[in-house]
Amino acid sequence: MISVGLGYDSHRLVKGRALVLGGVKIPFEKGLSGHSDADVLLHAVIDALLGGGGAGDIGTFYPDSDPRWKGADSLRLLEDTRKRLLRRFSIENVDVTLLAEAPRIGPYKNRMRAKIARALHIPVGRVNVKAKTNEGMGFVGRREGLAALAVCALKSKGFPKR
Repeated sequence: MISVGLGYDSHRLVKGRALVLGGVKIPFEKGLSGHSDADVLLHAVIDALLGGGGAGDIGTFYPDSDPRWKGADSLRLLEDTRKRLLRRFSIENVDVTLLAEAPRIGPYKNRMRAKIARALHIPVGRVNVKAKTNEGMGFVGRREGLAALAVCALKSKGFPKR
């Protein structure tokens, strides 16, 4: 059986923080505000994986009220999420879209794909990263923040009996 998960995340852009997207540090005048490194791409992927696995959401396992996750590397959270799903699912693919007016991520997409694939122990060909502008509309269009959407397919290794 195949399960599909959908993830979404958004964070406010602020001065004084590094911008990390897909596990890659991007040169930009602002970074994302958040309890961890605020990697909006990886947070959306984590939510998609947890949703597909029927395991809740990112706040269930990595709440911003827990000091253990302050400044955490989201690649570490992604690896931990994979381990949570490992007994019941294999990850078939991940597709993630960044919503941003800026920065342009074209030069960094392949590094992002490689980092995500490595964290999930899947071939890089099963990971897709892309970006879209919001055509000047909403908080993304006003350059107040970034958002990301992710979808994944998980292959069941058998569901536990209820």
